[in-house]
Amino acid sequence: MTAPSLLEHFKLRSRLKFRLEDGQIWLDENRMILVHAKAFGALRRDIIEALGPAQARRTMLRMGFIAGQLDAEIARSLAGEGSNYDVFSIGPEMHAFEGVVKARITTARIDWEQGTFFGEVDWQGSWEGEQHVAHFGVGEHTGCWSMTGYASGYTSAYFRRFIEFRETQCVCRGDPKCMLVGKPIDAWGDDAYLDYFPQGEIEDQLREIEQEIEHLRGVTRGPVDAPNLVGNSPGFKAAFDLLRKAAPSPINVLILGETGVGKELFAHWLHEHSRRADRPFVAINCGALPDELVESELFGVRKGAYTGAQESRPGRFERADGGTLFLDEIGDLSASAQVKLLRVLQTGELERLGDDQVRKVDVRVVAATHVDLRRAIAEGRFRSDLYYRLAIYPVTIPPLRERLSDIALLVGSLIERFGPVYGKAVPGVSERAMQALCAHDWPGNVRELENLVERAVLLVPPGAQIEVEHLFPGGSPLPPECGAMVDSLGAVGRQEDAAQARINEALLTEGFDLQDHVRKLLALALRRADGNMTHAARMLGITRRQLAYRLKQGPCDSGEGT
Repeated sequence: MTAPSLLEHFKLRSRLKFRLEDGQIWLDENRMILVHAKAFGALRRDIIEALGPAQARRTMLRMGFIAGQLDAEIARSLAGEGSNYDVFSIGPEMHAFEGVVKARITTARIDWEQGTFFGEVDWQGSWEGEQHVAHFGVGEHTGCWSMTGYASGYTSAYFRRFIEFRETQCVCRGDPKCMLVGKPIDAWGDDAYLDYFPQGEIEDQLREIEQEIEHLRGVTRGPVDAPNLVGNSPGFKAAFDLLRKAAPSPINVLILGETGVGKELFAHWLHEHSRRADRPFVAINCGALPDELVESELFGVRKGAYTGAQESRPGRFERADGGTLFLDEIGDLSASAQVKLLRVLQTGELERLGDDQVRKVDVRVVAATHVDLRRAIAEGRFRSDLYYRLAIYPVTIPPLRERLSDIALLVGSLIERFGPVYGKAVPGVSERAMQALCAHDWPGNVRELENLVERAVLLVPPGAQIEVEHLFPGGSPLPPECGAMVDSLGAVGRQEDAAQARINEALLTEGFDLQDHVRKLLALALRRADGNMTHAARMLGITRRQLAYRLKQGPCDSGEGT
């Protein structure tokens, strides 16, 4: 009997899914595309003609390098399900599975503990070689650039050390087949790799390899120069541009947006980039305080003003003198407090509760609310004159569902923050997980995303990427998996059919008793139908009479039905 291939042993075919209803192909957690080799060859030709052979080689090699890294993630997730060598050898198998080339490892000297590697590989049927020869003919140089990059990226990511592969034979220069050799970068004795990677980008450390994966997944920061504010969507950039213009001026700012969009972060940035940055930033949530305490918190209290006021103390306005006062949830402020706040804004003077001494304050007010203040004015819940004092310069932060392009940037920033907290190196999130994040409606906005990512960093195994189940333990916002997949014979069929086929294959072992299996199946159907033969027959896809006939053929421990 022929030994099963690695694809069969590790059930890799079941990881390739065709979601035809969505127009998507997935290999594990990575979205794939099925492209005509001839079309890709034409693109490759255009790149060479537009950029020149040297730059085109660098571009194609880097593309292959990233593809290899992503497949290495799949291989590393299978560690422990086979020998180290078998798990590592998934890479060449997957390269063939993806239609790129038939790769055969001819030499492999590996020290798993030390992470050292030397390998030689034969290639047969290189698509890249075929297309290069078709467009440019046989030349003097090797040409399987993306495939060489794949081998380097896969092995480097797998061993957590930069391993470079180079072609020693290639059909592009008339050799009968393609061959390549791989070894650690420092073992080559030259700096040729610098022609393909910027100096300092590739080190003998996992950190550099992980940065490549993070870059692929959109983790790099956008052009906004604000360490605590992350975003690159049009809505975010418009809001940030307004904030930046207001920062050096003394103008009062009203920040609008749903709960959780980051209004206080915007207020902090505004203060830190103002001329008051060396003075206090004082925040108060107006909606979190009882009405009877709001005035004393804002304006201070004189000793003996009320029972429990055992000493005089300044309020938030006095404490923020010379700096910025952030009034969060200003829409929840009581009517009496609104009157006193308006007076302070108009005159720059206040009186502590129970005191008649007038005190001057110099405060820049930044207010924020998720409430529709215009509607609150119409309903008599908010003073219009106060609104016009506060809304001189409104800035609206869009909700997260309207800035989906920022999610990858935010996730990367949050992983950088929480990874060290939980002592984990997390390379990023899978494409499937990113798709789930973008499909979520985000009622809690950025704050909700922050909570999800922190929990995911806690749940994910060290060194692994975040998957859907780490983000949404209670259920993904994506539709359930369905569609077509590749079976053990390489044919594309429905997942339901493939699942049934796996059951059938598991049953057909030596000593299988068909009659005994049928009896057990009939008994199970009757038990689930509580003995009702009509329901049991419907469950089995046969008539009641057929079921009764089968039951007469042999004993059944379910009892008589109705």
